[in-house]
Amino acid sequence: MTPLETSLLTREDLWNMFQETAHQFKETDCRFKETDRFLKESRAEMDKVLKNLSKQLGDLGNRLGEFVEHMVAPAVVKLFQQQDIDVHACHREVEANREGESVEIALLVINDGTMVAVECKSKLKIEHVDEHLERMEKIKRVLPLYKNHRLLGAVASMVMNDNVKAYAQQQGFYVLCQNGESIELSNSPTFTPRAW
Repeated sequence: MTPLETSLLTREDLWNMFQETAHQFKETDCRFKETDRFLKESRAEMDKVLKNLSKQLGDLGNRLGEFVEHMVAPAVVKLFQQQDIDVHACHREVEANREGESVEIALLVINDGTMVAVECKSKLKIEHVDEHLERMEKIKRVLPLYKNHRLLGAVASMVMNDNVKAYAQQQGFYVLCQNGESIELSNSPTFTPRAW
């Protein structure tokens, strides 16, 4: 081969290599697009699964809260009667709206002059105690029928650590905890409830 033929062959080889490289880039680009589409579809499917799981966990938490309410409701009558609150009625899931304000109360225990608003959770946290404090401030405004009642508060839970118990008691709440198969009042003997 002459140097010219070698030079032409090399140019053809280079041309073929560039064409092959361009072809590979197109294939790689197609694969990237397919991968990107697959990832987007997978992400959308994962979002659906996570949303469904989150809903199911929320529903389970609500069901556990309802379970606590069902355990606490029969016990509160006896427990508050032991605290010299002669209970006449115990209402579950009280909801009220008035002038743009609303309130939801898990259990409302009432007699002729006193009522106790009980918040029930499967696992009580400090945030729940704070939310109940806010609720307590609204109850008489939203339920003016009871504006002359002495309003007391309580928190009830299946699981409650000592810090949360102490915090709830410091806020003036009765603290109701599960003890085996029953609910007991776990405030200190010197506890005085706060009245709203």
